[in-house]
Amino acid sequence: MAVRVPCQCGTSYELKDEFAGKDEFAGRLVKCPQCGRENRVPAIAGGAVGAGGPGGPGAVKPQADGVFDRDVFLLRQQLLKISEKYDVADEQGKKLVFVERPAHLLRNVGAILAGIAAAAVVGMGFAVLADMAKGSAYESVLGMFAVVGAFVALFAVGIALSAKRHVTFYRDQTKRAKLLEVLQDRKWQPITATYTVRDAAGRTLARLWKNYLYNLIRKRWYVKAPDGTTLYLAKEDSVILSLLRRLIGPLMGILRTNFIIVRGDSEDVVGEFNRKFTILDRYVLDLKADRNRLFDRRVALALGVMLDTGERR
Repeated sequence: MAVRVPCQCGTSYELKDEFAGKDEFAGRLVKCPQCGRENRVPAIAGGAVGAGGPGGPGAVKPQADGVFDRDVFLLRQQLLKISEKYDVADEQGKKLVFVERPAHLLRNVGAILAGIAAAAVVGMGFAVLADMAKGSAYESVLGMFAVVGAFVALFAVGIALSAKRHVTFYRDQTKRAKLLEVLQDRKWQPITATYTVRDAAGRTLARLWKNYLYNLIRKRWYVKAPDGTTLYLAKEDSVILSLLRRLIGPLMGILRTNFIIVRGDSEDVVGEFNRKFTILDRYVLDLKADRNRLFDRRVALALGVMLDTGERR
């Protein structure tokens, strides 16, 4: 039976006779002869075909958008940018996605200045009261309030006026077509940090969670379902290497931080996120171990970006 493969460019094409109708070819990527874009071969009876037939236990899970329908992503951070920007490409280096995490520099600088001004007003106010109460039992108390109040005003006003740093995934640098976004849930996240991954329509796909105290020993990021269930865990590749990095640093990139991604609370590795040994920030998100593509590639790519920008690497 002939199999017709649709492409995002609007064309469709049939596979050659020697491949058409073969179950083992379903789910693989083939290039469109018109535009060169890679598309996944559909199953004969609809849905991906695996070892157990269409939709069976060996089925390859299709992705929501063809741009995410692959197992390897190459990430390169653009340098000399105020905002953090990434180009995501396939194994051949063809650009797929543009990622941006705005720094909101002017707004955040304004928030800091406003916090300093608020701290000065509060501190001076209590200092005046302390001076008026000079010689009484209230002088030292008001002096302490002047210091504490200034710090509280500085942080409260600064945090309230600062901007959250969301991450947005676009189809290209024109930023006309949004594909995905990672929202910072709270501005002030001193111990735990959480982020919500949403698709272009605003539907929640997953939540990313980390604990800064855990990171003192070994960096870990949790991927949770919208109901809070832990789906995947990304952690540094080795406890020993993690401790060495804390003690002596990256050693010019020799001890660069790499992550392995495991399923739930198990040790079943489904992917890796590795920093390449280069001067520029380049990373490889390799999900070949997740053969059935149970890990939503959109969430996986969001996790990969946060493993870099969320760790300030």
